[in-house]
Amino acid sequence: MAKRCAITGKGPMVGNNVSHAHNKTKRRFLPNLRTVRVALEDGTTMKIRVAASTLRTMKKNA
Repeated sequence: MAKRCAITGKGPMVGNNVSHAHNKTKRRFLPNLRTVRVALEDGTTMKIRVAASTLRTMKKNA
C-alpha cells in the first residue's frame, strides 16, 4: 500500500542522515498517515488514509 495521503497526495520525501562526522546517508521522511472513516453521500462509510496535518486543516476549516 502506498504511503500517500488520499486527499492531498502528500508522500515520502528524501533527505540525508548527517552524523557528527558529517557523513551523509540517504533516508526517507514518511508522512504521518492515519486511517479515518469518511461518510459518503449515499450514507455508506469508507476508510481512507489521510495525513495528520490534513486532518488538522480539515478540523480548522470545519
